[in-house]
Amino acid sequence: MDGSPVNASDSVLKILHERPDECAYETLTRRQKIILGVALIALATLAVLQLYWLLLVINALVITFYIVHSTYKFWLVWRSLEHKRELTFSAEELAALDPDKLPTYTILLPLYREAAVLPSLVASLTKLDYPTHKLTIMLLIEEDDEETRQTCSNLELPAHFLPIIVPHSLPKTKPKACNYGLYACNSDLLVIYDAEDRPEPDQLKKAAAAFAQLPDDVVCLQAKLNYYNQRHNLLTRWFTAEYSVWFDLFLPGLTSTRAPIPLGGTSNHFRVAVLKDLGGWDPFNVTEDCDLGVRMHKHGYHTAMIDSTTWEEANGELFSWLRQRSRWVKGYMQTYLVHTRYPLQLLRQLGHADHFSFQMTIGGSILCFLVNPIYWLMTITWFTMQPEIISAMFPPVIFALGSLCLFVGNFVFVYLSVAGCANRGYYDLVKYAVLTPVYWLLMSIGAYKALAQLITHPHYWEKTDHGQFGGSKGVSVE
Repeated sequence: MDGSPVNASDSVLKILHERPDECAYETLTRRQKIILGVALIALATLAVLQLYWLLLVINALVITFYIVHSTYKFWLVWRSLEHKRELTFSAEELAALDPDKLPTYTILLPLYREAAVLPSLVASLTKLDYPTHKLTIMLLIEEDDEETRQTCSNLELPAHFLPIIVPHSLPKTKPKACNYGLYACNSDLLVIYDAEDRPEPDQLKKAAAAFAQLPDDVVCLQAKLNYYNQRHNLLTRWFTAEYSVWFDLFLPGLTSTRAPIPLGGTSNHFRVAVLKDLGGWDPFNVTEDCDLGVRMHKHGYHTAMIDSTTWEEANGELFSWLRQRSRWVKGYMQTYLVHTRYPLQLLRQLGHADHFSFQMTIGGSILCFLVNPIYWLMTITWFTMQPEIISAMFPPVIFALGSLCLFVGNFVFVYLSVAGCANRGYYDLVKYAVLTPVYWLLMSIGAYKALAQLITHPHYWEKTDHGQFGGSKGVSVE
């Protein structure tokens, strides 16, 4: 196997050295700590002097946010349902591509403790319909992962597979390994896949064809993600409904507005030169994909969607799912804190419309996860005990808006889950989508876990276990 092809300190930590203001190495800057401290003191003072009015104003603001957030998400999904927003290519168009004129491509595969799924992964990637003389598949294996290294050594890898040992260093994260591969790569285009991924065979050709017809400022293409074990249990059914809304309806609508895109963790196709110039991924951010999508947009670059699916393994084990979800939410928190360090500068960089979208998509998601349980508890308490303090927080106007949120807002989000399943053809999952409020509660539990870990272990990467369901063999992806 190949050893260290690049200088790790130069490549892996490039964003920290060259763009520290865009790096999550510091969870909160000194300036943010001061602002947060002043805000907390001000809130505590108001709570002592005017607790009722403080709670009333906060309640009114949160309910207004809920209405705006729900409306915005519904509008984006409606855009996708109204008109297909992804780039599509027929089989005839792809067959007409000249293999010798296709761009060179690198696939990055960060692997850590993935010995069990490595053989099936290699077998799956050999089915990709792309000329092998234009393709390099980098297996990024951590230096201390003896089992995966040994399994890789025992495999008879095709010539275009390139095992690379990632030297042991902190932080021990997926984006750190990806950066190591990025700066060892000399291709035109690059895509990242996870260990359990099963991309459709023509995905690389679709991405190459899309880049050829798009303007140069579109530097990333996001393929859709969905699950091949969607019917394993109730949790995988909910997870599938969520992904069907997010990747098939929400993100296409968002890309059509050219707003900042929180990328999915895999199947992102990039123009390599621009990605290197941006410093690659932030190794200190545990949702490096979301951060990179925002960072690209701040520097004037855009993302589009292609009509191709990568099949993944839905996490169907509750505690493992909570670990995965808490990592995702923690990364959203990191991303939000990093990019709001200089709020006025961010507004100038994004413009008013895109700044609003950033607040709704990144900040709004975090706020919903954290606030939802509070309002559910208030609702249950009011119906069971009707305490005076809750009644006082809902004078007629706010009560009317709150009722709108409770009934119309919840209906909208349940409807979106149903629409996502129906759009994918998962009609048998529609009845489970109706129960998604229970799934939202699980998300909120993961969010509070993320908040605690953001304070205690901000860069800790909670690894998702793969291969729990025996890969894609024998599992329907229709």
